[in-house]
Amino acid sequence: MAAPLAHTTHDIRNIALVGHTGSGKTTLTEALLYRAGVIGKMGTVESGDTVCDFSELEREHCHSLMSSLVHIDHAGKHINLIDTPGLPDFIGQAIGALPAVETVAVVINAAAGIESVTRRMMNRAAERNLCRMIVINRIDAEGVDLPLLLESIQHAFGKQCLPINLPIEHGKRVVDCFFSDGSEVGTADSDLGSIAAAHTAILEQVVEVDEALALAYLEGQDVTREQLHDAFEKALREGHLVPICFTASAPHSATKEPIGVGELLDIFVRLAPNPTEGNPRPFVRGDDLEHEIHAQPDPDKHVLAHVFNVRIDPFVGKLAAFRVHQGTVTSHSQLYVDCRGTITKKPVRVAHLFKMQGKTHVEIDRAVPGDVVAIAKIDEVHFDAVLHDSHDEDGIHLRPLLMPQPMSGLAIEPKKRGDEQKIADALAKLIEEDPSFKVTR
Repeated sequence: MAAPLAHTTHDIRNIALVGHTGSGKTTLTEALLYRAGVIGKMGTVESGDTVCDFSELEREHCHSLMSSLVHIDHAGKHINLIDTPGLPDFIGQAIGALPAVETVAVVINAAAGIESVTRRMMNRAAERNLCRMIVINRIDAEGVDLPLLLESIQHAFGKQCLPINLPIEHGKRVVDCFFSDGSEVGTADSDLGSIAAAHTAILEQVVEVDEALALAYLEGQDVTREQLHDAFEKALREGHLVPICFTASAPHSATKEPIGVGELLDIFVRLAPNPTEGNPRPFVRGDDLEHEIHAQPDPDKHVLAHVFNVRIDPFVGKLAAFRVHQGTVTSHSQLYVDCRGTITKKPVRVAHLFKMQGKTHVEIDRAVPGDVVAIAKIDEVHFDAVLHDSHDEDGIHLRPLLMPQPMSGLAIEPKKRGDEQKIADALAKLIEEDPSFKVTR
């Protein structure tokens, strides 16, 4: 029985958690699920019982190997989260997730600071014209110098990186700096300055994108929340603002609860752009890279969707996750599969439509523009394919994602005669799942 859809395009928030290995992305996802009431108890990466790291290899090695999808319903909004691997070897998974989201949340380990994947994903997100935010995680770790880290972030990525909340009470909680001037709190932890100063800095950064609003603000006029919201979204879209949040996703030793996670959920709901507010995706037709085609998040138009992740499930088979950019997909939809100009002669029937919750598949009856869903057992679907329901969309695909090239190779051969097919089948699965994996014969 398919679950009915309970959200609209305007209710959706799509966010990819990216960053270097060890920054705590999977634990942060677990904390967000826990804080929203999706799970009753937080698992840990070390014990191998998190929602996102569910494969045997991920449990064995205690880190993510593939992107995992989860969803959260919170405060009337529907949040699609993609937890991506942080090891440089698997960065293709993180890059592949970018077309599915409006917002890229770059997670930084407060103890380790800015690392190589941090820089690469900040740059990749900017190249794709996506809204960015930074989550400084593990703020409760020993020896953390938050003022120095904040200075390093602004030096590396620009003065537009500004705190939207700050830790107080020795890291036991965080307070808002955007909607509140912090007059009842005073000063943040670790010589990070006053909440009022942080409030003024981010407010002035936001109103700069709207001349009339900036003038009203400088003249001391009241600025409404609606005006601030619109200016905030514009600042995110233009890269004029990269908000910084503070969290400790593992339960705090004193409070036994994650720190800053509820506040991060509220930021996703109140300030992250919905699919109608983010920058349009760079669709093009054929080899014409000069003229972009922008999908319209209209549920009544022809379907246009993009496959950004493929996983070979031992029970379901091929499971392809895709983002609906235009139109409405139902379990009765007939869709053409366009893999870089090779289009299925006959449309394939969707049959079963799923929302992913880690390894769990929740069947739904339809997906509106902006939603992230999955289909199973359709062999014609591959990574980066475009799904559509009209020949008017033939040849339309996303501007190519530049994937990192393999830096090392390995020669393999069958151990005994007759194993050639087994090797071929195993390699075919790896090719399907990893957009950076190459095989030559």
